[in-house]
Amino acid sequence: MLRRELNVIVGFYQQLPASQCAFDLGMGYQAVTRIYNRIRNLLTHLCELEGAKMSGEIEMDESYFGGRRKGQRGRAAGGKSVVFGLLERDGRVYTKVVQSVDAHTLMEIIRKKSRKGSVYYTDSFRSYNSLHRFGKHYRVNHSHTFKTKSKYHSHINGIEGFWSFCKHKLYNYRGVSKSNFPLYLKEMEWRYNHRNENMLQLLIDIYFGYISN
Repeated sequence: MLRRELNVIVGFYQQLPASQCAFDLGMGYQAVTRIYNRIRNLLTHLCELEGAKMSGEIEMDESYFGGRRKGQRGRAAGGKSVVFGLLERDGRVYTKVVQSVDAHTLMEIIRKKSRKGSVYYTDSFRSYNSLHRFGKHYRVNHSHTFKTKSKYHSHINGIEGFWSFCKHKLYNYRGVSKSNFPLYLKEMEWRYNHRNENMLQLLIDIYFGYISN
């Protein structure tokens, strides 16, 4: 059983869909799915625990996943899952599926996940209008070239790069249900934050470490 679990963890690390992993290993689909789901639940838990509040220079943005049609920003999003993300430059990313991108919702996440006095970068979305009460706030206007004499680099390329990373990785699964999407999202967050580490060994340690507790 131990060897089979290890093989499934390797499949998860390689981002094999559960059906493909089950076929390759000659295992039942449900058995592989149980292990995959356990790993994703563990990673979701770890993502909420890892690290202190973000500080320094922080980029923030929302993104929309899934659905078949485009919708208006912040409402009627065409059946899409709406995600808010914070990225600490030279640090980690944090994501959360939200029901709304109104100011109250976003400011509450920012309050919980960042330190006052940080430098914040956003686009021109109105929900960020009161962000100045937490620290310096720079807006990036995508409609024209942004120029500033500030010592800070005013862009949100980092968080936008994460959205691209996330959507590219999720494509491997050929479709994720809206109910399961938060778990897959946290998997992508964890993969991004640990991309420069021995991720397979981390997954093995996480899986068997939690089993033994």
